[in-house]
Amino acid sequence: MPSCFSCENSIEVTERVGRRDSCPKCHADLHCCKNCEFYDRSAYNECRESQADRVLDKEKSNFCDYFQLAQAPHAMKENDVAAEAKRKLEALFKKK
Repeated sequence: MPSCFSCENSIEVTERVGRRDSCPKCHADLHCCKNCEFYDRSAYNECRESQADRVLDKEKSNFCDYFQLAQAPHAMKENDVAAEAKRKLEALFKKK
């Protein structure tokens, strides 16, 4: 279920997220990079969509036509990647 990047509150979306829509709990903008499926801190301009225009403030509403509300919070995805990397390192240096 989609959630707000700011407060991680679950968001019930029945239609497309509009540019002026905000989180009912913390009032953060929903149509922003940090709530987008294409947001990736390690990608060029922090976006995996190569045709998207550059957006400087990733937490504010924007006019991006490629916006898709992320189904899982990015913090969770980043934590999963970090946990997997840590597990691999521990396995590599594990004493037998």
